[in-house]
Amino acid sequence: MPRRFVDLSIFLDNDTVADPPFMRPKITFQTHAETVAEAQTFFPGVAAEDFPGGQGFAASETMTITTHNGTHMDAPWHYHPTMNGGERAITIDEVPLEWCFQPGVKLDFRHLPDGHVVTAAQVEAELARIGHTLSPLEIVLVNTAAGAALGTPAFLGSGIGMGYEATMYLLERGVRVTGTDAWSWDAPFSHTARRVSETGDTSLIWEGHKAGRDIGYCHMEKLANLDALPPTGFTVSCFPHKVRGGSAGWTRAVAIFEDDAA
Repeated sequence: MPRRFVDLSIFLDNDTVADPPFMRPKITFQTHAETVAEAQTFFPGVAAEDFPGGQGFAASETMTITTHNGTHMDAPWHYHPTMNGGERAITIDEVPLEWCFQPGVKLDFRHLPDGHVVTAAQVEAELARIGHTLSPLEIVLVNTAAGAALGTPAFLGSGIGMGYEATMYLLERGVRVTGTDAWSWDAPFSHTARRVSETGDTSLIWEGHKAGRDIGYCHMEKLANLDALPPTGFTVSCFPHKVRGGSAGWTRAVAIFEDDAA
């Protein structure tokens, strides 16, 4: 049976605007010629001009990054020290592999305004619109307006957030991995800060993330190409890098279609 893949990951580079200035990655590249001296440490006595083609190897990208740069998966440890009502929250290297390769479901909230906080009723309505009933461990991807703003200064303030009750709606039905094409699973901080200032209600801060205190789950942030996905009919592969004790790990998330019918 033929397979088709859709890349759901963004580039990790020095140029794409996908984080605040203080968080942006810094990658230094070396050319083949610049690594000849390094190659000589493995082959003592071999002159630089005697290496094949007089070149070394392009293998020395030096990076200053966080585990939350690029497309990544957050572990429950990122949200709070505990999950499931008091257990120690798992770190990214402890995430069950079976959570990370499951049928996908896309919820389309691109029509909602930036900063909107999605409710459980809106999740239920979108599932009804696409004619889908959630099953345990399905991976739910949220398509927002932020995907179209990636790489521009508007990205950090674009897209909707998944509120506490919307997140719990998914988790109570057995979902354990979710994802968004926005910078955060929650509404952009600029919008949340305004609401907190107006109401004094600090429980609004990171309310979707903090649902992980009640039911441990992972979510991916800064996904790409969600607009190319149908509501269902694909599998998501999103195994995170094993950063021991980490709050997150980079993932090359992809959607897999078993045929071209979708």
